[in-house]
Amino acid sequence: MLGAVNRLLDRLRGAVGLLYREAIKFGVVGAVAFVVDVGLMNLLRATVLEDKPTTAKVISASVATVVAWLGNRSWTFRHRHNRPVAHEALLFFATNGVAMLIGVGTIAFSHYVLDLKTLAADNVANIIGIALGTLFRFWAYRTFVFTKAEIYEDSSPLGTP
Repeated sequence: MLGAVNRLLDRLRGAVGLLYREAIKFGVVGAVAFVVDVGLMNLLRATVLEDKPTTAKVISASVATVVAWLGNRSWTFRHRHNRPVAHEALLFFATNGVAMLIGVGTIAFSHYVLDLKTLAADNVANIIGIALGTLFRFWAYRTFVFTKAEIYEDSSPLGTP
């Protein structure tokens, strides 16, 4: 009986440790993608797409999605590969398409409905949209995209995997 309880506790510790490592890695990859997204959106919004914040957001989010795909596939969720790359990529980009719609919708609402048309207002809306999209993405990646997980004994927060 005690052995079964210890095995159950070890499995629970492994699952919590895995979730913790995934969340940390997801945050690091997300921070890089965030810089790409916000930086490129601001560059586009301040130059060639000055009057088109939603178009700037679509472009910046698309580039950031490629960055996130590379980071999450090769580092964050590398232990969860359970389907062909093309299928996984399709699910990943579809998930990010939904997250992009959340971000674009937030900017469109702020810019066109609330008539908040300054660069600062677009940035606030962008950050809110990114935050909402990030919550959706973490859930969707674990649920639909990178579904198979192996429990590792490594207890370090950024250890392998």
